[in-house]
Amino acid sequence: MTGPGAIQYFNRYTQRVEVEQVYGAAWLRWAYQNPVGRLALALLIRRVIFSRWYGWRMNRPRSRSKIRPFIHTYNVAVEEFADPPETFRTFNEFFFRRLKPGVRPIDPEPRAVSFPADARHLGFPDASKITGVFVKGQRFELARLLQDDALAARYANGTVVLSRLCPVDYHRFHFPLAGQAGAPRLIAGRLYSVSPIALRRNLAYLWENRRVITFIATAHLGTVIMLEIGATNVGSIQQTYQPGVVLKGAEKGYFAFGGSSTMLLFEPGRVQLAADLLAQSQLSRELYARMGDRLGMAC
Repeated sequence: MTGPGAIQYFNRYTQRVEVEQVYGAAWLRWAYQNPVGRLALALLIRRVIFSRWYGWRMNRPRSRSKIRPFIHTYNVAVEEFADPPETFRTFNEFFFRRLKPGVRPIDPEPRAVSFPADARHLGFPDASKITGVFVKGQRFELARLLQDDALAARYANGTVVLSRLCPVDYHRFHFPLAGQAGAPRLIAGRLYSVSPIALRRNLAYLWENRRVITFIATAHLGTVIMLEIGATNVGSIQQTYQPGVVLKGAEKGYFAFGGSSTMLLFEPGRVQLAADLLAQSQLSRELYARMGDRLGMAC
């Protein structure tokens, strides 16, 4: 889609502004921009049961017929797959596929922080100064996101990195740095879309959605908070790691079908974000970068 409503991002690898090929764009615009669609959103779409039903459909054997058309339409890099497309029994198995070892190199510098997922990223040095992301005037409410006033105060001036995964992306997420990872904690919520089409209307979907929070104690960056945020049609957020010592780039978990997000919170003064991430975020434009590439450096 092109035009004034198109979702643009900057591609780190092509060094160009590109237009996102949105999966289900017409449906998203109906649900979040049309009065009838917004009524359906309020009554059904945001509810967990709707996404569970859709996730169930993507786990049915007949859903595998969607795999080849999806690969063709969105030009998915089949050569990166750990397993050939014909081996997936359902669309969901294809969706949270693994990649071949080495196709996502992890930044080896010990003080470097890597992106946790293939995604479109925004980075903000000071959470208290986030007053507009996809639209001006929307404030970032850390206390509601974390549901902990004391914790929100601790990170109030910290650095935030939001990583938005599209349905076309690799949907496993990884640890952005080494450390001691605690047990994941679920914060219950709705399941709104996290596409800019939805967030332009209401940024609060980020802290109203179901999310999982994990604390990572590190050598160079203090305690880093990592969240996985669910969204419409996300069947589940699965954690595959074991609490304890984790390595940078190690798999943390995966999202079942749907677009989703991860978020990283750093204590104030702990990390310097990459120059391109900062530059694009200042334009309220996302940066596309892959898991393992450099997000920033410990200060």
